[in-house]
Amino acid sequence: MLKLKLPTDPKWVKNVVEKNISEILTDHAWCEQKAATNAISIVVKFPEYTDLVQEMIKLCQEELSHFQMVHNKIIERGEVLGKERKDDYVGKLYEFMKKGGSRNESLIDRLLFSAMIEARSCERFKVLSENIGDTELSSFYHELMVSEATHYTMFIGFARKYANGIHIDKRWEEWLEYEAVIIRNYGVKETIHG
Repeated sequence: MLKLKLPTDPKWVKNVVEKNISEILTDHAWCEQKAATNAISIVVKFPEYTDLVQEMIKLCQEELSHFQMVHNKIIERGEVLGKERKDDYVGKLYEFMKKGGSRNESLIDRLLFSAMIEARSCERFKVLSENIGDTELSSFYHELMVSEATHYTMFIGFARKYANGIHIDKRWEEWLEYEAVIIRNYGVKETIHG
């Protein structure tokens, strides 16, 4: 369904994640916060798309709920939320967005950018849920994987709806190819995308 070109090596869970659970959870919490911020940003930039605005409001609420869920996991483990970190992966994806085109091209690329982040997060959560030794976190990440898949399909659906002459499958393939190149440098750090 996701059509990602380069899957995450399951060894990432044993070699990186399980040795750095508190770091992963902190990074994950901030990823959820940034997803909520992205939804708000879409509302601010494209307020004339009423159905999109309605869905972004719901998405923002859901992402903040996920932020709270992850924060609760951190508290349950006797930890505190660490400082926000820069997400280099998302930064590299952002560089690929078309700049200076029409308003419609800007909307479509913002939606595809968002879909890509959700797709990779979904894939990472799947790998986590299937390979982490902690059964509670396995179940937690399985639940979030389903949610991320829904977000991915929503963003792709809106891109198709508002394509207005833009060939979505072609542009999505370009995103997939670009993401495959940059993801080779990730999956070795104690971050969700890193």
